[in-house]
Amino acid sequence: MPGLLRGIARAAVVAGTATAVSNRVSRWQAGRWAAQDEQQAQVQPDQPPAAPAAGMDNWIAPLKESGALRDQGVLGDAEFARAEAMGLLSP
Repeated sequence: MPGLLRGIARAAVVAGTATAVSNRVSRWQAGRWAAQDEQQAQVQPDQPPAAPAAGMDNWIAPLKESGALRDQGVLGDAEFARAEAMGLLSP
């Protein structure tokens, strides 16, 4: 019987040690990932913010050109409506 108790005690110590090591590694990794996320989230002060107006220029220019062509009579109302329906132009 003493050999059986010794084996159970040894298994308990090994399991407890493995759990403690696993928990410590998990906490270390979580802290490391949090530090990486925080570092990536910081805005670099040397970099200017991106200008959202550049995207608007790309959208407004074709609309203005199509409107001008329709006003000049080059582009008919049917073609303008068809392009608008296909999503090429916004109302």
